[in-house]
Amino acid sequence: MTGGLPPLFEIPTPFGAFQVTHTLWVTWGVMAEILLVSALISLRLRNQPGRVQQVVEAMMGWLEDEIRGIIRHDPGPFIPLVAALFIFILTANLVSFVGIRPPTSDITTTAALALVVFLAVPYYGISLTGTGTYLKTYVQPFWLLLPLNIISELSRTLALAVRLFGNVFSGEILVGVMFSLVPFFLPLPLMFLSLIAGTVQAYIFAILTMVYIGGAVKVVEKRQAKEEAK
Repeated sequence: MTGGLPPLFEIPTPFGAFQVTHTLWVTWGVMAEILLVSALISLRLRNQPGRVQQVVEAMMGWLEDEIRGIIRHDPGPFIPLVAALFIFILTANLVSFVGIRPPTSDITTTAALALVVFLAVPYYGISLTGTGTYLKTYVQPFWLLLPLNIISELSRTLALAVRLFGNVFSGEILVGVMFSLVPFFLPLPLMFLSLIAGTVQAYIFAILTMVYIGGAVKVVEKRQAKEEAK
């Protein structure tokens, strides 16, 4: 859902004009901001960490603990994906405080994020357990369940995209309506609630990503243990 906004401009290509929409433009800006801040933090890393480094290390430690608790594996391989999703969604949600429509209020953005998770689940499942072992989970306990297992994967991906889009988009509508009715005082607490909601939505998306990956890995490991027991 793009809200009927026309493209900002077009870039000519051999395959036709490439339309740069508001959502795409803001997404590029969010990514550039994250890369710039990450580069600045990397240049300032010290053995005696300052406040910013302490905050970053605390956040990474929290993510490692969450991943270890949910997936029951070394969090190292999962940190890049989970941290990138959490930081991007959080930053994208917060741009609304400078009067910019967040890209996460566009269904195309949330669908792309959900697609990343959809592809990450089999990637980690295969890399940790092997191709054949992982693919067997789709046809067990018997092969007739293959269509249902595939539909289940697709439906939860759709739910992941719609959940994030619905919460962010509805929050934007609510704040916009309240600004038009009471433009000075009432929207301030609503903006604070929107800040909390944006953080919570980033957290939920990251947690669900861990749960989906952990679910795939645990199912395979349980079946491997049963086969070895036999």
